[in-house]
Formats: sequence, C-alpha cells, structure tokens
Amino acid sequence: MHATQLFLPTAEKTGREIDTVLKKILREQKMPPRLKKAVVYAIFSGGKRLRPFLLVECAALFAVPRKRALLAGAALECVHAYSLVHDDLPAMDNSNKRRGKPSTHKAFDEATAILAGDALLTFAFEILAEPAVHPDPAVRAELITELAKAAGASGMVGGQMLDLEIEGRFTKQKPSLKQIRTMQKLKTAVLFSFACKAGAILGRAPKEQRDALENFGLLFGEAFQIADDLKDAKADKAASKTTFVTAIGKEKAQAELRRLVQKADDDLNPFGKRVAMLRTAVESLGI
Repeated sequence: MHATQLFLPTAEKTGREIDTVLKKILREQKMPPRLKKAVVYAIFSGGKRLRPFLLVECAALFAVPRKRALLAGAALECVHAYSLVHDDLPAMDNSNKRRGKPSTHKAFDEATAILAGDALLTFAFEILAEPAVHPDPAVRAELITELAKAAGASGMVGGQMLDLEIEGRFTKQKPSLKQIRTMQKLKTAVLFSFACKAGAILGRAPKEQRDALENFGLLFGEAFQIADDLKDAKADKAASKTTFVTAIGKEKAQAELRRLVQKADDDLNPFGKRVAMLRTAVESLGI
C-alpha cells in the first residue's frame, strides 16, 4: 500500500479535531467583526494541518492526553496560518492565490490581512499559556519559548528575510546552494522541528528522545520543502522562484529528498514500532 494512503486518514482525523479546537477558540475571542472574518478566512483555508498532526503523534509517544496535544497543535497552526497571510502580501511574495482561493489580502485588503496575521500569531502564545495545555507552568513556558524561537528572527522570520535576499530584492548576486538550503531550513523546516519537539516537551521526555524527535522534524521539514518544490516543478509552477530544485535540477533534488527521508526514518529507530505512523508520513514524501 502507498505510504500516503496509510497515514492520510489519521492525519485528516487529527486535522478535523484541530479545526474543532480552533473554532471553539475563535468563538470565545472578542474582536471587530471584519477582523474575525479575516482570521477565520485565513485559518480555515484548506490546509492539511500536517504540523499539528506531527505534534499530536509525537506527544502520543509519551502518553500525553490528546486534549493537551490538540491545543498545542492549534497554537502551532495559528503561527503557520499567520506566516502564509504575511508571505502572500505584495511586499513579500506578492501571491494573489492561496490553495486555489484569493489570498487574505485579496479577499479583504492589505491592512486587514496584516492585522489578521498579527492576531493569529498572538493567539498562538495565548493558547500555549493556558493551564489546559499543561498544568506545569514550566512546561508551558518552555513551549512558548521554543515556538518563539522557531517562528522568530532566528527561525521562520529570518528564513523569509533570506528568501527576499535570494530572490534578488536587495542584491543581484546569485545565491549559493548553502544559502538556499539555510533559507528553506529556517523558513519551513524549523516549524516542523518545533512540532515534533513540542510533543516531547509536553510528555517531559528525556533529552535523548527530545533531540531525536527534534532532528526528525527538521529533516522532515527539509524533505517536505524539496518534495513541494518538485511538485511545483512538475506542474511548471513558480518557474522563476529560486529553490533547491532550480539550483541543482530535478534528478539531484530527488536524490537529496530520498537521502533526507532515510535520515529522518533512521532518527525514529529508538522508538521501535510506536512510530509507525510517523514513518509512513515521512516515507510518503519520498514517493
């Protein structure tokens, strides 16, 4: 059976649970009606909820109550949704479409889109600060700290800055393969890495297991980005965008994807059969 067919039903179920949590959170939030409409539009735009899925699966390895993991996953999805809203803005990637629908700034306006992104980002930390995520405030503080690092200047935001540089916004110098890899690692992979590490943090896992899952998530994220770029290249999308695929070609990129998938799979060895779903998730990227 195709690896994607093995994990997709489980991922979709988790995604529906995340949506339920997000809807409840948003119902309880008081904000101007137009802002709420934009926030709802941005976060329920058809994403796969893959990052929360990884968080929930990793948390399950340590018998974390599912409700706690889902709340942390909802917080993570808020950050991801915010990043997409801001990435699509004319000052950034200038994308008018997102998942076949008008981007948030096209469905509303630029100012509303910026504020919707700001609201989603701050919701994430508000959620993680809730005792329902974990009764120990030290655990909640660690989750907040790690997410701030993953989403901030040394993570996703820094990756977006490098993306602008690589696309020639400030210089015409051709980027190196190392620069492209660093950009994709920061812009995409670190949030996957946080997802896996967060599950371990919730479960108060020992350092060796935290490190293994953190590294698995990083490799998963790098593989995910290359797989996504290969799909775009196959469909002749984003031909002018500088990616790992445009830098080294489809054949070498496919070989690198297989290498990353194998390394990520190896990081799961200490967990035995309990990580079957995580294995099928990462293996599906290389097919």
